[in-house]
Amino acid sequence: MKEAIYTNNLYKLTADAKEYLSRYYDILEEMISGMTEALLTESISRNFIVQMTPHHIAAIEMSENILKYTSLRPLIEIAEGIISEQTESIENMLKAKPACGMVFNSPYDLSLYMRRFSFITDAMFSEMGSAYADNNISADFMREMIPHHRGAVRMCENALSFDVCSELKPVMYKIISSQNKGIAEMEALLSKII
Repeated sequence: MKEAIYTNNLYKLTADAKEYLSRYYDILEEMISGMTEALLTESISRNFIVQMTPHHIAAIEMSENILKYTSLRPLIEIAEGIISEQTESIENMLKAKPACGMVFNSPYDLSLYMRRFSFITDAMFSEMGSAYADNNISADFMREMIPHHRGAVRMCENALSFDVCSELKPVMYKIISSQNKGIAEMEALLSKII
């Protein structure tokens, strides 16, 4: 995947940009594998947790990656916020996982949930994989992270349209709120630097 995505710009990229993008594409591939190969059960709540966890881990690792290359103070604050918020979100999901795994859903609901989940994640993977990349590494990160955040919001909205465990709902609402805020911040910052 990596070479096919950015060879059209590869000859123009600085060493730092190539290094940044190489790590980004590795993280993206790990996230896709983690989300698509997660062991699923008859519980939408548990399935959400085991698929959202690698999604959050990727956001943390992508944020750690950009912190090596950017000196843009607002972006540093955004990246540090992502690391803090998504680390806390993972902890809360893992705490809820045992109880949530006991909330089962009908085969019909599971099928509808997964159909929509696949639609959301396929679009997210495609947008993240084809995000325009150049030597403005700060802009690259935001062009990659905005569809990542949108995917999280849509995955939460999808899960909340079914019966999910009560412990998980506050986590989902917080994801929606924080990631919509992050999208707005990144869109505003991106418009200023490109």
